[in-house]
Amino acid sequence: MNGIFKGIKGQAFTKKQFVKLTSHKFTVNQTLRKMAERKIEVQYEVYEAISELSPEDAFLLKSAREQTANSYAPYSDFCVGATARLVNGELVNGTNQENASFPAGICAERVLMSTAASLYPGVGVKTIAISYLNKKGDSNHPISPCGICRQSFAEFQMRTGQTIRVILSGQTGPVYILENAMDLLPLSFKADDMK
Repeated sequence: MNGIFKGIKGQAFTKKQFVKLTSHKFTVNQTLRKMAERKIEVQYEVYEAISELSPEDAFLLKSAREQTANSYAPYSDFCVGATARLVNGELVNGTNQENASFPAGICAERVLMSTAASLYPGVGVKTIAISYLNKKGDSNHPISPCGICRQSFAEFQMRTGQTIRVILSGQTGPVYILENAMDLLPLSFKADDMK
C-alpha cells in the first residue's frame, strides 16, 4: 500500500497516523495536540432604575425612551429609539424604520450613526442610549442591539477612532451600561480581514 492507508470514506492516512478500521469506524492512533482555549468575558454595569444614573446618562436614556414615539414599526409593533452624545457635544437621535419589504427596514442604531456621519463627518459617538417600546408585551428590561448594529458599531468606532459607550434599557426597569460597544461583538469582522 506504499505507506498510505484508506479510511471508509476514502480518506488517505500515512503510516505515521496508523488507522485501525473497526465496524465502519476508524480510530487514529496518534498523539493529539491539545487545542488552545480562549475565554471571552463581558463586563457591564447594572443599575436598578434610571434614577441611579448620572444626570448626563439619565438625560440620554430619557431621550431614547421618548424617541420610541417617532419609530415607524407598523409590522412588528416593536419601537426602538436611540439618542447619542457625540464627542463634539452634539446630540443625535435615531428610530427604527420598518418597511413592508422587511429587508429594507433599518434599526434605530444605524439610523443614528448614519445621521451622525452625515451631519458631523468624522465625529465619533461618545455615548449612545438605546430603549424600546414593545406594543405587544413588556418593555421593562434591557435589550441588546442586533448583529448588524453590533458590526456597525465596530466599524463606526474604527473609522472615528472613538470608543462608544452603550446604555441599554426598556421604558422602565434595569439599565445596563457597557464602556465599549466592541464588548457586544468581541470577534468582529474588520476591514483589515479583507486585505
